[in-house]
Amino acid sequence: MEIARRAISSAVLERCIPDLPPYSTALNISRGAFVTLYRAGKLRGCVGQVEDLGPLAEVVARAAISAALHDPRFPPVASEEIATLDIELSVLSPLAPIAPESIVAGQHGLMVMRERRRGVLLPQVATERGWSGQRLLEETCEKAGLATDAWRHPATRIFGFTVELYRETGFRAIADS
Repeated sequence: MEIARRAISSAVLERCIPDLPPYSTALNISRGAFVTLYRAGKLRGCVGQVEDLGPLAEVVARAAISAALHDPRFPPVASEEIATLDIELSVLSPLAPIAPESIVAGQHGLMVMRERRRGVLLPQVATERGWSGQRLLEETCEKAGLATDAWRHPATRIFGFTVELYRETGFRAIADS
């Protein structure tokens, strides 16, 4: 969480990418992650990385900066918004092929791929919206720009993952010193 906070603070307030301090072995593992920002309980940005991974610390920093400044659904976070942000960090397990009948809503996140199209939804999306595993699969297909039943096509690949979820309310800006 400190890495995410520092990355957002530096990018928004100082217009720079922070130098990451030496990090523990746990933060050196290659893992995917999503950083989700909320403001007053409403989504303010969500960006993650599930492929071409590097050390978790770097993935979190990149995702945090992108969620704050580059989520195409929202304008960049302004400096006056920083104090009102809540952060949610989802650290992903490795992706693994999953059969449609094995998907458990609220437990599995999904990535659906076919040709150059790709869609990813986190497990908490199904929980928040009361979706079944099949509905999560259909919505992930739609997010990839495919038909909702595209998962039935033999060329469509379905990957599942779980997340370690961390939440923080009351954003505390951290300046590089």
